[in-house]
Amino acid sequence: MDPCRVFAGNASRKLAAAICEKLRVPLGDAEVSRFEDDEVSVRFNENIRGSDVFIVQSTNAPADHLMELLVMLDAAKRASARRVTAVLPYFGYARQDRKDQPRAPITAKLVANVITVAGADRALTMDLHSAQIQGFFDIPLDHLYSAPVLIEHFSKLDLPNLVIVAPDIGSVKMARAYAKRLNADLALVDKRRPRADSVEIMNVIGDVEGKNIVMFDDVVTTARTLCLAAAAMRKNGALDIYAGVTHGVFCPGAFARLVESPIKEIVVTDTLQHDPATLPAKVRVLPVAGLLAEAMQRIHEERSLSSLFV
Repeated sequence: MDPCRVFAGNASRKLAAAICEKLRVPLGDAEVSRFEDDEVSVRFNENIRGSDVFIVQSTNAPADHLMELLVMLDAAKRASARRVTAVLPYFGYARQDRKDQPRAPITAKLVANVITVAGADRALTMDLHSAQIQGFFDIPLDHLYSAPVLIEHFSKLDLPNLVIVAPDIGSVKMARAYAKRLNADLALVDKRRPRADSVEIMNVIGDVEGKNIVMFDDVVTTARTLCLAAAAMRKNGALDIYAGVTHGVFCPGAFARLVESPIKEIVVTDTLQHDPATLPAKVRVLPVAGLLAEAMQRIHEERSLSSLFV
């Protein structure tokens, strides 16, 4: 069987290179640049006719990253690739996943549609913001979890009197799964939003006094929720407070909030590219290239991915 062919957009070039190293294949030669008017320009500089092509690109802001992915998918399809898989380490535009107010879009469905129309035959992603987004794709979608990577890290810390905390109601199911795997107790923060851009911590449900805390979530953007939850934990007598998050989006101001918060360490994965020089000391980045590479190899060889869905 011919090896799979891996290409990358500018949003995920470092991660794609790490995936290729795991797969022992070279990163494909694709030029992703701009015309003089700043429109996206893509060109595959090698023959991919009849190949099993994987395009690695997170769709975080700016919107150019999504546009790069779409143009690359179209170019690969028109170059007669046998199959094109969109590898989305981070699926952006996922927050609007339902019509929760009048005249609102369901942007996650829109993005799933345009990825399909652009030429993707299947998709591979990690830790979607909500599970129902899997149903928005009309092509096969494999949904991985960063749990093996995060659990391995926190298991090595061997924290005594450990309690896993869900920083909001939406992350309870995830927190329960982590608590089971780490043999820890579970607590919950009751979060209310008086306005769309503000967070108010109301109550801590569960015993955290004298405990070491790990909060798990799928994405950190402003870090307000994590920092307020950590403050509530400390107020209720918690000892060391950690956070494990899959996607570190980190909007402006997030790092300052984390530095001033009681959080001792926040662990994110490299689904999004960050300049190590810009990261505060308490932010640690874990690699997921091995997990994605294993999934891509199994897709290429038409093998089951079930054992990776943990």
